[in-house]
Amino acid sequence: QVQLVESGGGLVQPGGSLRLSCAPSGRIFSINTMGWYRQAPGKQRELVATITTDGVPKYAESVKGRVTISRDNAKLSVYLEMNALKPEDTAVYYCNAEIRRRANSPRLTYWGQGTQVTISS
Repeated sequence: QVQLVESGGGLVQPGGSLRLSCAPSGRIFSINTMGWYRQAPGKQRELVATITTDGVPKYAESVKGRVTISRDNAKLSVYLEMNALKPEDTAVYYCNAEIRRRANSPRLTYWGQGTQVTISS
């Protein structure tokens, strides 16, 4: 069974920084686009950033200039560097990836269990 395992969440003061990491557990054949989404209390899950296999990023307008997504294809990992954090960035952050488990398997979307990010003084 494949799972996406996230780490790096926590409590940070406004203006601070955090780095989230995510990688799959279990054997896989390939990973395509990877990304991060977030869900604040009482709100729908929303895109934060995605990155293609070739390293082309896409960001939500609300985080542009403050967030950098990157990936290490050798480690099958994706990272989210967040700076100048604001209270409105408080949410559960979810890792997302398009994974093919075997060469002849369909490409499916997987989600991590989520990691809490809280911005508060």
